[in-house]
Amino acid sequence: MTKSNATFFRRLMRNKGAMFGLVVIIIAIFVAVFAYFLAPDGSPNANRIIVEVGGLKPGTKQLFLLLPKERQPAQVGLFQRLLYGHEEAFEYIPIVGYRVDGDSLIVQKFVDEGVEERRAYPQGTDLSRLIVVKRFWLGTDKYGRDILSRLLIGVRVSLAVGLVTVVLSLTVGVLLGALAGYFGGKVDETILWLVNVVWSIPTLLLVFAIMLVLGKGFWQVFVAIGLTLWVNVARIIRGQVLAVREREYVEAARALGYRHTRILFRHILPNVMGPVWVVSASNFASAIVIEAGLSFLGVGVQPPQPSWGLMIKENYNFIITHNPALALTPGLAIMLLVLAFNLLGNGLRDVLNVRV
Repeated sequence: MTKSNATFFRRLMRNKGAMFGLVVIIIAIFVAVFAYFLAPDGSPNANRIIVEVGGLKPGTKQLFLLLPKERQPAQVGLFQRLLYGHEEAFEYIPIVGYRVDGDSLIVQKFVDEGVEERRAYPQGTDLSRLIVVKRFWLGTDKYGRDILSRLLIGVRVSLAVGLVTVVLSLTVGVLLGALAGYFGGKVDETILWLVNVVWSIPTLLLVFAIMLVLGKGFWQVFVAIGLTLWVNVARIIRGQVLAVREREYVEAARALGYRHTRILFRHILPNVMGPVWVVSASNFASAIVIEAGLSFLGVGVQPPQPSWGLMIKENYNFIITHNPALALTPGLAIMLLVLAFNLLGNGLRDVLNVRV
């Protein structure tokens, strides 16, 4: 690590807001990578549907009878499970009580509040394996899916949309902004006209228009959002390149006969990227909010894939009923992650001493 890098990290670590944001982001990344191992429901998309226990309040315990499925799922490897989870080998039957009668297991199946159904099953040799108690720490949605599991797996969507958006916005914005600032003239006028046109269209309307072309889906959301947030990057890069293109080291590079691409990408851009990192943190936060809004409106990530915005849409009716936590929990998660990226961006701005 160079001396300048060490100084940068020391100054960043002294910024309490930035360090709080960085810790939250690191935790979110860890959760996103190991979500299926951390989630109580490790099935694909945390989509274990048990409609009888829909709408449970946070902390509720429920007794279940585990019945082996007729068709046992295939075994998956560690990497496959890490990415997609694993199909469960048991069917979860909610019960309120049970007893052993000879070679049969008699259970009272929970159907609804105050409604039970008596069922008999051949008794297994290991009763403790058949009867389990599950605690739903954040409750269940109207389909009986575990909110905590969907919240943990949903962080993948938020981080992925932010990452793809930042990569796209940097790629497009840095390229166009650098060309406009370096060459000027007609190139500058054309790119500035494009920036002004894109900037004049409300972000959500532009995202809707792009998605009409690309269609609904997981990756379409990322591309649509990424193609709307590049204008800030282009504007900042253009201004920074305009400020340094007449510096002595750039003139020296021209005098040595270096090509424009080498001057631009090896001598100018590395010295003007400070403000871009600050804007990238802001774009990351904006992308998370936009994706949540799109999913809430039904044009973003599609069910059953968990998304925090989609979870709010599915459970917002509970806000005015008996269980508001079902919608408030993903809302608080969005707020915390967006706050973390904004605090990190503010810290980078202070440490790098840039104006954006």
